[in-house]
Amino acid sequence: MKPLQARFRTLFGTQRHPLPVRWSLARTVLLVMLLIGLGSRALAGEHLRIGVSVSDLGNPFFVQIALGAEAKARQLAPGKVEVTVVSSAYDVQRQIAQIDSFVAAKVDLILLSAASYEGVAAAVKRAQKAGIKVLAVDVRAQGADATVTTDNAQAGAIACRYLAQQLAGQGNVVIINGPPVSSVKERVQGCKRALDAFPGIRLLSSDHNGGGSREGGLETMTHLLTAFPQIDGVFVINDPSAIGAELAARQAGRADFLIVGVDGAPVAQRRLRDPASLLRATAAQFPNRMAAKAVALGVAMMQGEVPTQSEVLIPAELITHANVASYQGW
Repeated sequence: MKPLQARFRTLFGTQRHPLPVRWSLARTVLLVMLLIGLGSRALAGEHLRIGVSVSDLGNPFFVQIALGAEAKARQLAPGKVEVTVVSSAYDVQRQIAQIDSFVAAKVDLILLSAASYEGVAAAVKRAQKAGIKVLAVDVRAQGADATVTTDNAQAGAIACRYLAQQLAGQGNVVIINGPPVSSVKERVQGCKRALDAFPGIRLLSSDHNGGGSREGGLETMTHLLTAFPQIDGVFVINDPSAIGAELAARQAGRADFLIVGVDGAPVAQRRLRDPASLLRATAAQFPNRMAAKAVALGVAMMQGEVPTQSEVLIPAELITHANVASYQGW
């Protein structure tokens, strides 16, 4: 049987050809695997079932969360492992239905990138009443048993501090925002705090939602270029949107500003290697590590262990033109 990564490539192509952001309900359910795991100390002889609901499987970051969860489950479970991965497309009602489907399927763990912190709370409670551990991954979810995310405030701060430094502390900056989930909000807050340390930086706009997608970044950056003739720097909440923002600049014949983002995605890695790229830095996340930690916490709780911490923050690392050659990627 093919490993998860091979099946994603077989079913949906490589990451260079991502899935559309919005899916029909019938296509949200991605049946992933039944795997024989490696021998370990966890779950003797048990069948481990995991449900994963992420925001957008058109974004390679969330595919990596699924891969990280699968790999850790194989390591911890000596018996059969079943992982079902679905995409909410940032739709709260769709995600609630997905959580309820996981409950009906009697999964053991749910990994959840919540479309809304409060909006999924009732569904999380229903899962917990059914004896299922719920781990919030990438973004926070009210009532989750534990949370594993990037230190998103730190990610926004290091990206925007670098941007301000590259501008020598002077210039007009815009922020391309994203879906109103905790990770995005925290990145923007971190960015703003970093920019506040540079009195010569003027923040022109911070509330335009690019949707976290390439298409949204393109559309939003096109609008901002029209609204603000003089832009020196752009902070974008993730790499797909940053790539869209750079495309907007190229289409407008503009090459007079810098772009920084968050993710450390393969596409950003390629752009950082290009001396002509407007994308100058990305605060790299580690989605595989994040998912693996969430699975490990969930399995430990299934065995009756009380975690020493209910929230795990994984620091981001700034990747630039200068150090991209040594960056290992996802």
